[in-house]
Amino acid sequence: MKRNTGIKYNIIAIYLFISGFGYGQNATPKDSISTKLNEVIVSGQSKVFTNKNGNIKVDIANSIYNSIPNTIDLLVKLPNIQVSADKEIITIIGKGNPLIYIDNQKVGMNDLNTLSVDAIKTIEIINNPSSKYEASGRAVILITRKFSKKEGFQTTLSEVASFKKQFNNYLGINSSLKKNKFEFKANFNYNQIKVWESNGNDFTIPLNAIISNYLVTAVTKRPQFIFGAGVFYKINEEDYLSLNFSRRTQKDIFNIITDTYNEQQSTINTVNTFNANDEYRNFSNGFLNYNHKIKSIDGILFSGFQYSKFNQEVASIISNNYNNTGFKLSQNRNQKISIGVFSGRSDFEKEFKNKMKLELGTLYLQANSNTNFLVENVNPSSIINSDYKYIEKNIAAYSQLSGSIKKVNYSFGLRAENTIAKGKYQSEKALLIDKIYINLFPKATVEIPIDSTNTINFNYAKSILRPNFSTTSQVSAYINPYFVWSNNINLDPTITDEVALSYQYKDKSVKVSYNKINNPVYYGSSYDTSQNILTFKTTNFWKETGFNLEFTLPFKHEFWTTTNTLNFALSKIEDKQAILNDVKPYLYYYSNHSFQLPKGIEVALTGWGLTRQQQGVFERSALFTMDFAVSKTLFKHFDCAINYNDIFRQMKFHENFTINNISAKGIYYTDSNLVSFSVKYSFGKIKKTEFKEKNIDENSSRIR
Repeated sequence: MKRNTGIKYNIIAIYLFISGFGYGQNATPKDSISTKLNEVIVSGQSKVFTNKNGNIKVDIANSIYNSIPNTIDLLVKLPNIQVSADKEIITIIGKGNPLIYIDNQKVGMNDLNTLSVDAIKTIEIINNPSSKYEASGRAVILITRKFSKKEGFQTTLSEVASFKKQFNNYLGINSSLKKNKFEFKANFNYNQIKVWESNGNDFTIPLNAIISNYLVTAVTKRPQFIFGAGVFYKINEEDYLSLNFSRRTQKDIFNIITDTYNEQQSTINTVNTFNANDEYRNFSNGFLNYNHKIKSIDGILFSGFQYSKFNQEVASIISNNYNNTGFKLSQNRNQKISIGVFSGRSDFEKEFKNKMKLELGTLYLQANSNTNFLVENVNPSSIINSDYKYIEKNIAAYSQLSGSIKKVNYSFGLRAENTIAKGKYQSEKALLIDKIYINLFPKATVEIPIDSTNTINFNYAKSILRPNFSTTSQVSAYINPYFVWSNNINLDPTITDEVALSYQYKDKSVKVSYNKINNPVYYGSSYDTSQNILTFKTTNFWKETGFNLEFTLPFKHEFWTTTNTLNFALSKIEDKQAILNDVKPYLYYYSNHSFQLPKGIEVALTGWGLTRQQQGVFERSALFTMDFAVSKTLFKHFDCAINYNDIFRQMKFHENFTINNISAKGIYYTDSNLVSFSVKYSFGKIKKTEFKEKNIDENSSRIR
């Protein structure tokens, strides 16, 4: 299977968790070796969790969470959030892939990898985003960065040593400087990472009398540099200008080793495959924002531009050893992908005297993706060389009206998007992809306060999820002579309709929701008899429907605070090419326990997991994991912490399905058992800051 862009293989297994106390689009694991009422504080002294109608906000800066090595590992520990094993896909239970914002800036996984945990103030999981957020937003993860309130200079040094199957080290420096109307921020991180990955599959193809299985393992050496800088200038009380740039570069050296058994008719082969890979990738992101208050009409106008660039190159030398006869060169592969995205947007908002608020906005986006795929087969000798170009343009406009009638708060919005997508091989004259479509996305929220402790909330939303730019290429990944993972250039967008009703009493809430999804994307299978090749590739399934009943239950007693989430889900995935099995409800359970002890010691115990899932096409195994952490402030400005993850080493994932008369039983291993030691030292102070950012590129999360 592909790794990130499909060029490098990785495992994408879903992290679903339950406590020892006591899925949607892209939720399928894939192999990678391949308003004003009831905002309730849940935890005590440090105010770690707050809950409003099931939307949970987490205080990172003042909790044990600020000792976690990186932002992706931090997200894993939060309720309802799941991160794939290769740390390239984020999903939320019952919501699929969320939008991710850092302050007002829409970002993707690459941006999260450039963000230091030390820079984060809070993380909020928003389950019902308004029309102001792009149409793909069934849920939003909003990350707010922290700033000191004193003028001057501040620098934080951090060091994290992490022990998994391999040793990983994270070194970071974050600095801020503020003088009058000018503010400057910069960060630099150097990480030495070793990633262990493994998975296997058993295949049965009765029509062709084929039984095949493999087990693949890889260890990646990854030196990684992350750096960024931002400038903010406050022109006057209402106007500001900001400029920001970030970049991540890394070199991956990894050998993929696969053991395969293949039986076809009366022919049996055992094959050892050695795949030596050398990969380089980088991601750059820059944006310019300008905010201006139009005093004549008392409105605020925002304008911004953003450009993102992603490059990845991998060279592979593949050798096979058939039946212990010795390794022989089989194939040389060189694959390149380049993605550039430019976008510009403008937003206007005005609040009237009766507290009614009108928001209007437009967006223009253009993305260009180029893929070069070169394969040199040795025996028999042949060359496959192709260049594929993909261009997508998106023009969007939205309106949002919110306010209150007596005690009832409301918000109604409509978003329209026009998408043009074209793709072709350079050697062909005709377009392979030629799509033009216009979609309307209504959203509505009504909040009814019964009294000071009771609130009812109703939500409806229609949303879209477009394929990642990198998956709209012809890249494939070689596992063994009989099996490849592949992208799909013909993917259609996924459309979701969702309705939800929630009730909150004090700090506790319950929510019931129903969603209907057309063209959900999961991995499917097909067999090419002429080439004797089994292919797994991303595919649009027919439909998916689901019910969710979610409880958010916080408690507090003296020095102990706990936040618990229970999500009873029933999900049915259907496709005409797949066998539909039984559909049964399953349970997701998250439980976090924090203990504030004397002398500045904080202890946290977190458990999360999932019971067995039977979702029609897919059947997935239960998961269970538990994490432990302890932190202490030794003296002013100096903190240390110990984290112990996946204590019982239970994080492995099974998935079974039958599609196109091909039965597959897969197992995906994770390297989540770790012990990490972190130290952090800060010096200097800064005054109140005004550093702000605004979303421009609404599709940056599609760059992988």
